[in-house]
Amino acid sequence: MSIPTADPAAGRAVKAADRAHVFHSWSAQALIDPLAVAGAEGSYFWDYDGNRYLDFSSQLVNTNIGHQHPKVVAAIQEQAAKLCTLAPGFAVESRSEAARLIAERTPGDLDKIFFTNGGAEANENAVRLARLHTGRQKVLATYRSYHGATANAIALTGDPRRWPNETGVSGVVHFWGPYPYRSNFHAENEAQECERALAHLEQVIAFEGAGTVAAIILETVVGTAGVLVPPPGYLAGVREICDRYGIVFILDEVMAGFGRTGAWFAADHWGVTPDLLTFAKGVNSGYVPLGGVAISAEIAADFAERPFPGGLTYSGHPLACASAVATINAMAEEGIVENAAHIGETVLGPGLRELAERHPSIGEVRGLGVFWALDLVKDRATREPLVPYNAAGADNAPMAELAAACKRRGLWPFVNMNRFHVVPPCTVTEEEAKAGLAVLDEVLSLTDAHTV
Repeated sequence: MSIPTADPAAGRAVKAADRAHVFHSWSAQALIDPLAVAGAEGSYFWDYDGNRYLDFSSQLVNTNIGHQHPKVVAAIQEQAAKLCTLAPGFAVESRSEAARLIAERTPGDLDKIFFTNGGAEANENAVRLARLHTGRQKVLATYRSYHGATANAIALTGDPRRWPNETGVSGVVHFWGPYPYRSNFHAENEAQECERALAHLEQVIAFEGAGTVAAIILETVVGTAGVLVPPPGYLAGVREICDRYGIVFILDEVMAGFGRTGAWFAADHWGVTPDLLTFAKGVNSGYVPLGGVAISAEIAADFAERPFPGGLTYSGHPLACASAVATINAMAEEGIVENAAHIGETVLGPGLRELAERHPSIGEVRGLGVFWALDLVKDRATREPLVPYNAAGADNAPMAELAAACKRRGLWPFVNMNRFHVVPPCTVTEEEAKAGLAVLDEVLSLTDAHTV
């Protein structure tokens, strides 16, 4: 890998234009200092000063195929030369092929694909489909979740980004999902956590009125809110509850899908088929914005003779779909999903558990594939988080210090609240994964200093 010659003057110009005109998401504009990035390749990106970073964040956990994969770049170039854009109402080769390839990999009979521009829009339209299918309005979602930043998607979300955005009249009801390490149900093991979480969900449905609930939406593996892997039996239990009450089961695979967990979809690990499955991110690693909803035969049949009342100008955009076709084919041809599983089983899982033996600030290691989190604590006995929930400023200093130390050592981290997420591309090599773990081993001494 060759990094272009450093050009600090160009970097300063990029930064100046950004600071003058770009309004950044989720940020107090005067308090941020965006890194000016000059290029990227594989598991790395670099700045204009020649500093290279191992991307242990996959940006926003979306560059599953790595940066600048040549087959995907070539497919976008080829499609741009052939047909840049066309309205959604036409049949377009790249769109048709992308839908076919996705439908081949989704579980069960999820064979119809409604394309969107990203994950939030996918969840918006999944909720719309569920409400139209059932004639009901309420949607149940967990507190520890993130489903997007558009109106309904942010109402579904269970983390603090919902607070300043929600109207309180969205028709969304939140409940507690399973989290054995910090159980809301006083469970002593995974089996108890599963049983009690399902009983809690059924009680919420009873008190809300089963006849008013259109859908339950879950991240198959909770992503930003903690990489929470469901205990055995939980997803099957939710499926059974949904079947019993005529509720649509939506699985949000926006972050977990397309190889992230070492399977095409995380649902494959538990053999569960939802009624609707949403995706984005890894479908083409965000090379061109794309998301969608995979729809069951029963729900799709509702719209055989009546119009679906929703649509997007750029739904199934030819460039985005061409990049998805190239991504899926490359993942299959190059064994990228299998690589993610291998790295998780042989490098990240064992390596992170070894770190936990040496670092008292690691309360729990959890994950699979290239989708892991360290739950950092002040006290292993009490499991008190290293920083308070939704900490900011001085309260968040230990985590901010950890992230800064990683960056100084050439590792780009993904941190959220008291957690360090280990989420490199699915293409990461053993050598790269081990290099990232070595940096993490070094910087965790900083968080250990805050333990009792």
